[in-house]
Amino acid sequence: MPLTEKLSGVYVAAVTPLTPGLTPALEYIPKLMRFYADRGAQGALILGTTGEGPSFGLDERRAIYRAAAEIKADHPDFSLLAGTGIPSLEDTITLNRFVFELGYDGAVVLPPYYFRTASEDGLYAWFSQVIEASIPEGGKLLGYHFPQVAGVGLSTPLLTRLASDYPEQFGGIKDSSGDLAHGQETARDFPYHSVLVGSDRLMSAVLSAGGAGCITALANLISPLLREIYEQHELGNDTSAFQQKADAARSVLDDMAPFPAAIKGLLAEMHDFPLWPVKPPLLSFSANRIKAAAEKLRRILE
Repeated sequence: MPLTEKLSGVYVAAVTPLTPGLTPALEYIPKLMRFYADRGAQGALILGTTGEGPSFGLDERRAIYRAAAEIKADHPDFSLLAGTGIPSLEDTITLNRFVFELGYDGAVVLPPYYFRTASEDGLYAWFSQVIEASIPEGGKLLGYHFPQVAGVGLSTPLLTRLASDYPEQFGGIKDSSGDLAHGQETARDFPYHSVLVGSDRLMSAVLSAGGAGCITALANLISPLLREIYEQHELGNDTSAFQQKADAARSVLDDMAPFPAAIKGLLAEMHDFPLWPVKPPLLSFSANRIKAAAEKLRRILE
């Protein structure tokens, strides 16, 4: 059983502001973090899937991580998680060391996704080296379970070994599988570790099974609603009415995947941020489509 408190609450899977030339718009990143904090989010994941993490080089990642860390100056309790994990063991270790030196609270680490037939022993060896070389005392590694995209999942036996051998540094998982049964089972199997779901629809059900909260793309837009679900659950109250709203909001985005372009468009339409582009191979949505989605969201959230 780990002795440190597990990460919990509502985390935004943050988008990454870009210039028209597709370089990081660093000046907007601290403003975006403050927007999240002021709307009830307890933290943010930087350069996850919604943040287009795999589209950025190491130097760009460092600059983005550093810009996001400015939030700690005036919101010291706002938790920062860094999306890391690339097939290179050495580069993953380098990125983790960098973010923890900046004061990040955790690293959300994709498995090495190129060798999709790697054995469980091989994945354990990779993660154990990452943990031993780059997760400091007080820091947390969260495994990123997103098999539909990464092509490599994190099995229960693998998680059990990591939790047993590294009870302090292994923090749990971000479960973006969208599988309710998997999320519930993982939450029950690892009561002392964080299971943070990537689908807003699973928030209440996985919280009830012992889950710790969520990290979602839609939290960019509905973090006050997700925070209400979390708080009402903590109080032992019925969350169904709030969850139904979250489900309806998520349905607006169902046909707009992958989400980075949709979220950027909706932040511009609904909250007056600049209309940031996305990096290829992603493409932006038309203005009409974004306006229609924004109107649906406004009606749901009013």
